[in-house]
Amino acid sequence: MAEKILIIDDDVDTLRLVGLMLQRQGYLISAASNGAQGLAKALEERPDLILLDVMMPDMDGYEVTRRLRKNPATVSTPILMFTAKTQLDDKVTGFEVGADDYLTKPTHPTELQAHVKALLARAAPRENSGGEDSNALQTNQGYVIGVLSTRGGLGVSTLASNLAASLFTRAQTDVILAELTPGQGTLSTDFGMPNQKGLTEILQGSVVEVTREKVLSTLTPHTSGIKLLLASENPRDVTLISQIENYEALLSRLKALGRFIILDLGVGLPAFVQKLLPKCNECMVVLEGVPGTIQHTKLLIEEITALNIDRKNINVVLNNRQRTEAQMAWANVQEKLGHSITATLTPAPELFMQAARMQTPAVMSQPTNITSQQFLKIADSVIEREKAR
Repeated sequence: MAEKILIIDDDVDTLRLVGLMLQRQGYLISAASNGAQGLAKALEERPDLILLDVMMPDMDGYEVTRRLRKNPATVSTPILMFTAKTQLDDKVTGFEVGADDYLTKPTHPTELQAHVKALLARAAPRENSGGEDSNALQTNQGYVIGVLSTRGGLGVSTLASNLAASLFTRAQTDVILAELTPGQGTLSTDFGMPNQKGLTEILQGSVVEVTREKVLSTLTPHTSGIKLLLASENPRDVTLISQIENYEALLSRLKALGRFIILDLGVGLPAFVQKLLPKCNECMVVLEGVPGTIQHTKLLIEEITALNIDRKNINVVLNNRQRTEAQMAWANVQEKLGHSITATLTPAPELFMQAARMQTPAVMSQPTNITSQQFLKIADSVIEREKAR
């Protein structure tokens, strides 16, 4: 597989010319136009080499290097400083903060290529010396499921929380439930954990502050065995859905902290959901069997596939919330939807009332209930898909 090089430079011409030159040499190229964006991409994409400019307005290359060297994920990533600063003291500073090599602009393409090859060659033995542990690190990425619907009140949070609890019951492993709808949180009330600010703090801060340690500190254990990252209920926090880079960094950290990560994505396809869904292993769409919702869900599925998500990774759950003749049979819903229905949930208002009193997922309050068994069957299917990936 071709090595990936991340170029961090605020000069558009440098990004374009150097990127094109290295791309012609067979490298995969990723680019960032400032320090904060570069840090986020370095943590998310784990490049084989970082080509870093020193003089940038928001955060210079020295500070970027310091932060990269403080993070265990990038502590050994080769860094080649590429800058117009030619003084000896500048080079010394670069090496002191952790750069592996230093080139001054302008430089001949052949010289740049030689330095890049040398750095990558020196890095390869370090990567290979890890043996089985190194391979485990490569594959130790959690299985991510995004849960959403076309409108509110269809049971997204109910499915997400009960799926998370069911996965823990079946697999007895690290399961994280992340409610990613700031200002619209409901799970904190459901689980008796008011005034949750973890997600708000992650989205309010700089993207470089979304570290593994910070995300880990925001996770709250629940008696069901799952770990929770809960959204606030403050309506003002809804504006935080614009913090897309923070969302991406958050998901990258979560994937390293659990075997299963369930994302409560709420309603529709806001910009952050469009960014996160392609990073999920699968998504679950919740609907009910009434004509309007079926039509809207059909449109939602089409838009999800437009994000280059395979339809086979879109699992539809029919949630029959009420005992009423107005609900269509699953076969009719499936025909009108034009997409297979993975699972159907039976109406169980008494079960959910009891779960609310106990402040726990329904599947934990009455495991033998028929609806609880349906949640557990969904979890079994997820585990099979996770093992087969």
